[in-house]
Amino acid sequence: MKNTSYFTILIFSISILSCNRPTENNSVESPEIEHSEGEEEVFIGDSHNSMNSLDWNGTYKGILPCADCEGIETSLTLNPDLTYVLFTNYLGRNDALEEEKKGTFTWDEKGSIISLGNITSGPNQYKIGENRIWHLDMNGQMITGDLANHYILTKLP
Repeated sequence: MKNTSYFTILIFSISILSCNRPTENNSVESPEIEHSEGEEEVFIGDSHNSMNSLDWNGTYKGILPCADCEGIETSLTLNPDLTYVLFTNYLGRNDALEEEKKGTFTWDEKGSIISLGNITSGPNQYKIGENRIWHLDMNGQMITGDLANHYILTKLP
């Protein structure tokens, strides 16, 4: 009787251990690389960025910090044809300085930052995000510190 029990347990153990378990495929597909003689590699495939993945066109509004006024009421409209309209109103000034600038904008090589043409004084770059944009500093960098959240314009519905 003991031999039969041991034999049954042995057969059961072997059958469980020999079962093929599916293995997980943890490999990540690499983007295809197209080679041309005498040229640099060109990556083809799935490269998502703000320019091609987000619904970036529309109007963004907010009040940016101002050194000598209560704030700069800002409205930036980005159009699908790569044109823009930038309206600024310096709040709390006696001369009520309002400006409207129009022009074209370009995307950076990564497709995440735009540069407004026709802006000669002051920062002209914005980082594009989901339903908001960040006003960048003169060097095209995100503004940090206590006022960082005040440099965000929100997209209107």
